Amino acid sequence: MRVVVTGGGGFLGSHLCEALLYRGDTVWCLDNFSTGTPANVTHLLPEPRFRLVSCDVTEPFEVPGPVHAVAHLASPASPPDYHRLPLETLAVGSRGTDNALRLALHHDARLLLASTSEAYGDPEVHPQPEDYWGHVNPVGPRSVYDEAKRYAEALTMAYRRSLGANTGIVRIFNTYGPRMRPHDGRVVSTFLRQALTGRPLTIFGDGGQTRSFCYVDDLVRGLTAMLDSCAAGPVNLGNPAEFTVRELADLVLQVTGSSSAVEHRPLPVDDPTRRRPVIDLARTELGWAPSIPLEDGLRRTVAWSRARSRAREVRAREPVKV
Repeated sequence: MRVVVTGGGGFLGSHLCEALLYRGDTVWCLDNFSTGTPANVTHLLPEPRFRLVSCDVTEPFEVPGPVHAVAHLASPASPPDYHRLPLETLAVGSRGTDNALRLALHHDARLLLASTSEAYGDPEVHPQPEDYWGHVNPVGPRSVYDEAKRYAEALTMAYRRSLGANTGIVRIFNTYGPRMRPHDGRVVSTFLRQALTGRPLTIFGDGGQTRSFCYVDDLVRGLTAMLDSCAAGPVNLGNPAEFTVRELADLVLQVTGSSSAVEHRPLPVDDPTRRRPVIDLARTELGWAPSIPLEDGLRRTVAWSRARSRAREVRAREPVKV
């Protein structure tokens, strides 16, 4: 296929571009790099089936030639990012989604919308099935992201029902792995950065709140399965193994061998207390389930982080050419 990936320079987007190229697809990677980085896809540039385009998808855009699928992943996704870019987050969830849908409809292409478990807010139903409508504060500090994604889902379904667009929605739960930015504010990247630098691990609240962590390779398998299917969704993609934040901190200390202390800070407003997906639909409609345990995924991520640090040290020692 010839696939357009919006947000392809981000953490998830770059892994999806890589997986699509590996299986033989041609990929157009669109990104304005507000939170992503060209470094995530630099290794793909020599591939003739890969095209990197600096593009703000909140403005109308076109891709020359045929398009068989559009994977719409563009959006700030961590609290520090969408708090820093609130209007941009709302714009990419609304205008950006509309532009991606228009492109897909014009080419009679499949559109995959990457939505989020944040659509469930601070859930009153646990674990969360797709038919749960959620418990979201529409005017709270997280609303710019939550409501942008909820609107994107409504818009996607309107295109499907009214115009016959071939669309599929996935709700992505906490995902981690190589290429996470150390300061992106997500709990796994924060704990790893703190542990690897010997700083205290900061836990918000008492650490009893739970999350479900899916390794990026597993998640990307789910994205490609949804892209290849005709399922409408929404379909949850995440790991149903549930851990408290304190358990995650202890595991990070174990796999890094760090002696960092643990510090507790006040819980942010509207921070979800429990989060775990029901993945029955993913199993039946996509034949998908995660396979990489949290400890294994953390060890892989730590190995990548250490290799990247060593590479930076080597570059820093290289003589400057004049």
